[in-house]
Amino acid sequence: MAEYRALRQKYTILEMIKTPELACEVTLQPINAFDLDAAIIFADILPPLEGMGLQLEFVKGEGPLIHNPIRTKADVDALIVQPPQETLHFTLDAIRLARQELDTRSIPLIGFAGAPFTIAAYAVEGGSSRNFTQVKGLMMEQPNVWHDMMMKFSEVVGHYLQAQAEAGAQVLQLFDSWVGALAPQDYREFVQPYSRRAIEIAKQAGVPIIHFGTDTSGILEDLRNAGGDVIGVDWRIDLDVAWQRLGDDVAVQGNLDPVALFAPWPELKRRVQHVLDRAAGRPGHIFNLGHGILPQTPVDNVKRLVEFVHEYTAS
Repeated sequence: MAEYRALRQKYTILEMIKTPELACEVTLQPINAFDLDAAIIFADILPPLEGMGLQLEFVKGEGPLIHNPIRTKADVDALIVQPPQETLHFTLDAIRLARQELDTRSIPLIGFAGAPFTIAAYAVEGGSSRNFTQVKGLMMEQPNVWHDMMMKFSEVVGHYLQAQAEAGAQVLQLFDSWVGALAPQDYREFVQPYSRRAIEIAKQAGVPIIHFGTDTSGILEDLRNAGGDVIGVDWRIDLDVAWQRLGDDVAVQGNLDPVALFAPWPELKRRVQHVLDRAAGRPGHIFNLGHGILPQTPVDNVKRLVEFVHEYTAS
């Protein structure tokens, strides 16, 4: 959005995240522009790593960098587990500010955190990765070190989500963006217990939890079994097929390909209608993209999409 880019001319991403008033302003930008059903707090999945002792930087053109990545038992032993109220207070304050604004419009606020595996992927790789050779190497070569690390991440993530709910978030979302890179047996052995632990901690806050992953068609049932009231589904599987596999006891979020927003409106409309027809009006479907919205996405297409979803589901 132009409003967001204007702020980015003045501030870094971390400055915006760590300034509650700015984070609140960015949270409200899409709410002011579109007729959305919920807001999501402006934050990022990686600041929790700073509180654990890792050095995080966002580099233009390269994305996030961890200057002291985790590679050894000593690195894992050095990770600090601290209360989120001490290390992530800025996001909790942003949630409180955003709730004050959103309550006047009766719009709920979603809080979120990166799942243990996805933040581990950044922490071990030192940044973004295509093949995750470092993170899989640690998992396979030093399984005891891996489990110790993931236990720490699950505690940090779970308590961070719980604190967001206590600050005012009415829904929580656990992002496991890179979990689709794993073989199913590796997910079950090395990841699922820690996602489940994080969700168990977060559930103590008593708000609904969305469990989101991408490229998860091979592990949908395992993802569901890790926990969550809502399971996120990406565009690589038909929504109704995914829901049939997941069962009637969970809601489903998804699942439009974000690239479809670049298509001409008639084609985008056809694809949105396809998703809604697959949901077939069943209660418990949250229409959403299958992953994050991309830079340069045409704003007019977003506006027309939101309006069409409301019109089509109301008819």
